[in-house]
Amino acid sequence: METASFQGIIDTILFIIIFYYVVKFLARLFLPVIAKKVVEKASQQFQQQQQNQNQNTTENQTAEKPKEKKIIGDYVDFEEIE
Repeated sequence: METASFQGIIDTILFIIIFYYVVKFLARLFLPVIAKKVVEKASQQFQQQQQNQNQNTTENQTAEKPKEKKIIGDYVDFEEIE
């Protein structure tokens, strides 16, 4: 069984710290660009869905005939008596 050396522990801690700062630096560089592209793509998809929905509703409105209203009865207005 091998025992951990003091130098090995220091090297591991330094590696973790360096790795953390490298990842943090790269995230500051690339995350805004990636987020902007994701937002633009979502916006385009939303606009496309809106256009498709508007086209479907206009097609449905032109295809349907107006429905006839059936007269069931007269409206009676009741007044409260004291």
